[in-house]
Amino acid sequence: MTPHSLPLPSSTVCIVYNEGMNALCFLAQVLWALGYTDQAQQRSQEALAVAQQRESPPIVAQAQVFAAALCQWCRDAVARQSHAEALMTLADEQGFVLRREQGRILRGWALAVQGRPAEGVAQIRQAFAVYPNLGPGLYRSYYFSLLVEAYGQATLPEAGLSVLAQALTLVTTTGVRWWEAELHRLKGESLLRLASPEITQAEACFQQALDVARSQQAKALELRSALSLSRLWQQRGKRDEARQLMAEVYGWFTEGFDAPDLQEAKALLGELS
Repeated sequence: MTPHSLPLPSSTVCIVYNEGMNALCFLAQVLWALGYTDQAQQRSQEALAVAQQRESPPIVAQAQVFAAALCQWCRDAVARQSHAEALMTLADEQGFVLRREQGRILRGWALAVQGRPAEGVAQIRQAFAVYPNLGPGLYRSYYFSLLVEAYGQATLPEAGLSVLAQALTLVTTTGVRWWEAELHRLKGESLLRLASPEITQAEACFQQALDVARSQQAKALELRSALSLSRLWQQRGKRDEARQLMAEVYGWFTEGFDAPDLQEAKALLGELS
């Protein structure tokens, strides 16, 4: 396996479920995507509480995976690292190889965005090497995207684009599209990080990300795509277009204003006003 190539996973993984906990986890995911961050975090905490009441290590481990993922969606690297390390500790105690490597990839992202990109990339690649599947097909393209972000932090955009090609192939072949908007956005960001930035292609990627998010009513991803596109427009002198887009998207939200994406949107609106 070369540094810029990852195997496309194909086998399935058997996961232990608790119906109540599992429903709360998926509800948290849906609420976050729809733009209700505070409610999503509340459901995630409830899922952890249900899992801990059951005193079943496999169920607790699954709840920790969802909790760590939600922290990443909310861009909370510190909380995510805490959940990931708790997951890895539990997985080591119980011999859960899959969960340990999921924890490793989640921790790797947290390290990368907290100023330790080389270590983060190494952690994520180690997880893929040990357990290429990394869980159900619903989340494979998402895990690929975490490596892309880590590569971006490590100033390795070409490597990120290679991984993105595989992630987008998964989207096409599996039809699992819930993270598609973010993949297009990350492609745009990677194109801008090249030694010779491909600005026109990046803008097209951001617009595609925005269109996909809107078609899915995924307000959280619409906001993130709008941020990337508005920043690019700002740099290109399209301040009016950038301000109009950000005002429209930011104005929809009614909660979650402590989340980094909304804080960045508010700051950008201030710059554009």
